[in-house]
Amino acid sequence: MKEYIWKRVLDVGRHIVDTKGTVRDTARGFGVSKSTVHKDVTERLPKINPQLAGEVQNVLQYNKAERHIRGGEATRKKFEERSS
Repeated sequence: MKEYIWKRVLDVGRHIVDTKGTVRDTARGFGVSKSTVHKDVTERLPKINPQLAGEVQNVLQYNKAERHIRGGEATRKKFEERSS
């Protein structure tokens, strides 16, 4: 694995754990695609740092469980803005 990829994988993992960020937010922040972030944290990170990979998976599972709530909030906000 190239050094810049190895560094990005660790940086992405730490960012997700520190900020409790989503894959989409992380991808935007690092200037890469969601697919790249997903591959980094599900395939590459466990080989580099299994402990960090476990922490990242916990954050991603939490975000997935909360996804429907965030989507509902966004829809509610959109309709509130329209009625103003």
